[in-house]
Parts: sequence; C-alpha cells; structure tokens
Amino acid sequence: MSNPDRHPTELVCGDDEVPSSGPPTAVVLPYREVPLGGPRAMPVRRSLPQRERSLLGAWCFVDHYGPDDVSQTGGMVVPGHPHTGLQTVSWLFSGEVEHRDTTGAHAFVRPGELNIMTAGSGIAHSEYSTPDTTVLHGAQLWVALPEADRNAQPGFEHYAPPVTEVDGARVLVFLGTLFGQTSPVTMFSDLVGAEVTLEAGASLTIEVDPTHEHGLLCDTGLLTVGDVTAKPGELAFHATGTERIAVEAGPDGPARFLVLGGAPFGEQIVMWWNFIGRSHDEVVGFREDWQRERSPREEGSYAAAQPGARYGTFPEAWEHTLPAPGLPNLRLRSRG
Repeated sequence: MSNPDRHPTELVCGDDEVPSSGPPTAVVLPYREVPLGGPRAMPVRRSLPQRERSLLGAWCFVDHYGPDDVSQTGGMVVPGHPHTGLQTVSWLFSGEVEHRDTTGAHAFVRPGELNIMTAGSGIAHSEYSTPDTTVLHGAQLWVALPEADRNAQPGFEHYAPPVTEVDGARVLVFLGTLFGQTSPVTMFSDLVGAEVTLEAGASLTIEVDPTHEHGLLCDTGLLTVGDVTAKPGELAFHATGTERIAVEAGPDGPARFLVLGGAPFGEQIVMWWNFIGRSHDEVVGFREDWQRERSPREEGSYAAAQPGARYGTFPEAWEHTLPAPGLPNLRLRSRG
C-alpha cells in the first residue's frame, strides 16, 4: 500500500527511548486517521510511525483499516507506486485485494493469507479491492530492510498459515515463530507476526522472546494488555525484557489482534513517502528515478524497463501510476 499523504513529512527513525528501570509495562500508542484514495477516500488508522515511537523491531509502518463499506468509500484504489528498502506485509480480515507488481507477480490478498513483497533496490505495485468485495478490513504493514539486505533482489511470496488453537485462542502465525508454529516466509530481520482471536472474557499468556520489542494491534473488541486497554487501531507496546504478555478480551465480545515483534532494529533510516533510505540524497535519487521511469506510461506509451531501470517493467494492465509528491523544502536528516 502507498503512503497516501499528499505532503508527507520527513520521518527520521532510529532507536527510541525505553524505560531504563523497573519491570516492563505496556504502553498504548494511539493512531491518527489518514485518507486512502478512492472517490470518497477510505480512512485508515496509522499507529506507526509516530512521534513517541518510530520503529518496533524492524516494523516501521502499521496501518489498520475497516470494516469499510466499499459502496460508500470506493474501497482500495491504489495505482502503481514505488517502494525501496522495505518489505510490505498485507493481511486481510475480510474482502479481497488484487496485487500486481513489476516482478511480474499477479496475486490476490485474501483473509488469513499473507502476501509479502520485498522491495529491496526498487519495485512498484498496485492494489485494488476486487469488484466482489463489499466490506474491506485489514492491516498493511511495512518492514525496514537492514543495511546488508536493503538492496536485495525484489520479490513476492504468498503463504497461507494453518489455523491452530492455543489455550482456546484461534492463532495464525504468518511471520517468524510463535506458539510453536513457524512461518517459512523469507525475512531479513528477526521478526514475528501472528493473528490471535480470543472469545469474550477469555485470557491468554503469550510466551515471547525477551530480546524482542512487541506490539499488539487491536483489530476488534477491547484488548487488555497488562494494566492497559487498547481499542481497535491502537497498538499496545512492550519494550524488551518481557518474557510473557498477559492479554484478556473485553466482556462484551471477542477480541482479535495482531502480535508484531522483533529485535530492536539498531540502524538509522530515513523514510519519506514510499521510500526508505539512509540519506537525503539517496531519497531524492529514488524519487527522480520513479518520476523518470513512469513518464513514458503517463504520456500514453508502453515500454519495457530500460537497462538500469530501478523499478522494473510496468504491467500492461496499468493505465496510470501515482506521481511522487514534491520534496519538503529542507534536507531529510538521519539520526538514531
């Protein structure tokens, strides 16, 4: 998914401060609403990045959307757009989204099935909710690639994790290892990602890696994590040092949430629009490459990628692509 901000601000991401003493406690990170395309703009709830926390392990972007009546909003309408230096993790609760990218991948995102795209040195993709979709509901997540792998070969993977039961909870592990389940999906950092559903009033203790940071993204219902309660779209964050996370669903209905975890990233990045880089000049170059490579298509001609093209060959089905917004009138900074 593209970052739909028309005037994206500089996002400087590095190590965030964590409590220096005392037992680990959960903190609820709020979200802000952002419109996402469509004739009437489908709203998404963005809980990462934010001023209080820019990264959760290598997770650098968390959008939560729906349940959305596409007859009212137009659903997901995101034409071809670029990415660098990251992986996109698409996860749906309802609806269906059609994906195309410049590696030649053409796939559908469906509930309970993971689509993960590695941008690496550069990729472009499009996302449209399908005509049969009436309600769209899901999460779009980004993972920053570490220095050693950020120019990896672009690629795409699909994985349908098995549904397992853990102490009465319904669990799907789509990244890493949790609850004894392991995903085979390619990762470049030590990460975990899972969907968990609890019945009303039910509780669960999640055994986690104490060297990881963790965030529990509430999707439906109310989710109590330790001493705090998260509502849909909110992220309950736990710093490193936690071995067990106790959760409980509210009394009035089931709670569904995503468990997102990972080792502290430990690197400085600059994230602007859909690009992740390490310097102002690098991001400027990413933008210039995109604007140059999309120009023939916007002028009405179709051409395969030229030698040295960063973003690959555009699918013939693409009628148009998203232009990059203008850069801010300042140098993008990187710090940790």
